[in-house]
Amino acid sequence: MNSRERIKTIIAGGEPDRCGFWLGNPDPATWPILHKYFGTETQEQLRLKLNDDFRWICPQWDLDCYKDPQGKPMFDLGLSENKESLGQPGPFADTKNISEIEDYRWPDAKYLDFSGWDEKIKQYEGFYIASGFWTCFYHNLMDMFGMESYLINMFLNKELLHYVTDKVCQFYYDANEKFFDVAGNTIDALFFGNDFGTQLDLICGLEQFDEFILPWFRKFTEQSHRRGYQTILHSCGSVFKVIDRLIDMETDCLHPLQAKAANMNAENLAKHFKGKIAFLGGIDTQDLLVNGTADEVKQDVLRVKKAFGSFIISPSHEAVLANVPPENIEAMAEVSLRELI
Repeated sequence: MNSRERIKTIIAGGEPDRCGFWLGNPDPATWPILHKYFGTETQEQLRLKLNDDFRWICPQWDLDCYKDPQGKPMFDLGLSENKESLGQPGPFADTKNISEIEDYRWPDAKYLDFSGWDEKIKQYEGFYIASGFWTCFYHNLMDMFGMESYLINMFLNKELLHYVTDKVCQFYYDANEKFFDVAGNTIDALFFGNDFGTQLDLICGLEQFDEFILPWFRKFTEQSHRRGYQTILHSCGSVFKVIDRLIDMETDCLHPLQAKAANMNAENLAKHFKGKIAFLGGIDTQDLLVNGTADEVKQDVLRVKKAFGSFIISPSHEAVLANVPPENIEAMAEVSLRELI
């Protein structure tokens, strides 16, 4: 069973030869540390050394595919490069009426160019390819309004918020359609993300989640399945309250399982959702991978394997920081090669 077959099988709820493994997408400052420890020079060399099954190729970043004739970014928000928080007001913070933003320079899928895809993808034959646009509309909207204004508008100006949400999401939907036409069967999943949880709970209420977020999650999931792809949804934080909703809309896999967030430990997730959705992540990056010993990491990976059975072992946040000792990465990868418990 090669890596592509293994991850497909796990996500489909089948019986793989072992758990899968994904290193994640380490922070740029982390790579030199890992290369020095493992004796590698390129990211792909390191992934091969760790028996990494999973490759995330995101066209909006890895291909720099948005080619606005005026050199504008996809979302031309005019934000300061020194933006410090999601709460900082965005350009739509004081907007009251749709007419005020109708002429905003919305992104257009006609400016997308995927001409480098074939060259990019050919080096990853035999590996599971997660791709598609990151489709982070929740974050885009927070940038456009600022977090406070965005959440307030969920109550006080629903028409405006639906209008902007639809504008952003329709672009991503059209962009994915155009990209999927090019990618065809070279990819295996739509991998998209929106962090809608905090350490303790959801950022917004369930009623607002159902009205403003879930409908487009459903559309993107249906789009992915219609093309024959699996769907992997990313959200950090405690998202326990909405996992049943994600299952109902046929999300195939949930990432990254922030282990220290409320109700997100492996045993609790397995108790409620094992066999209904696949899991990717779950190895704690807030404490264990930073402060634990290699043996402690191994024992914890075994614990999570016991809870989930077949799953994809990976850090509980993909952007592994430079404070994670390489020995702990090695320990996590080593246990992934063992037989299922």
